[in-house]
Amino acid sequence: MGSTAIALVAAVVGVTGTLLAPVLAQRSSAKGQRAEFERQQQAAQAQWEREQRQAELAARRTCYVETNAAYRRYRIQLMNYLWHVHRDEVTEAGKEALEAARHAHHAAFAEAQMVASAAVLAQLDDVAKALSEGYRRTKCLEEGNPDPDDSFDVIQAYLQWIWERWKEMRAVMRADLGVNNSP
Repeated sequence: MGSTAIALVAAVVGVTGTLLAPVLAQRSSAKGQRAEFERQQQAAQAQWEREQRQAELAARRTCYVETNAAYRRYRIQLMNYLWHVHRDEVTEAGKEALEAARHAHHAAFAEAQMVASAAVLAQLDDVAKALSEGYRRTKCLEEGNPDPDDSFDVIQAYLQWIWERWKEMRAVMRADLGVNNSP
């Protein structure tokens, strides 16, 4: 009886193993496929996130270039207009050029408010306020109603000071884009 029982147990184990092998192989294969699918999903998600970061960086870069140019143009137009006021040579074309630069500045600032980092936005805001003050002071001088102690030279020095603030603003923009600020 001993060998018959052993043979019977061996047969049951063999048949059970034969029957379970495909089920276990399928489960193992499904588990491997699920793991591979998850790895592919993670890789696709990581790739999408990289592409999003690159697109955001490109959009910020484009915005910063346009904003930088608009701020610079506005300041230059203010300087030119101040000279025309000083020489009493203000023309309609000069007024239009200043207003065009001013409106371009406002549009660039509005766009930057949507994409700029907090550090860049703080710099943009400071320089925008300074440009606005330079505009106000220049227009008051033109109208013959300057602020106390304001003159052509004082306003010109103020607009030169804005140039230094612009350099700081540009450095913060470059740092936000990951560009080295060394000379």
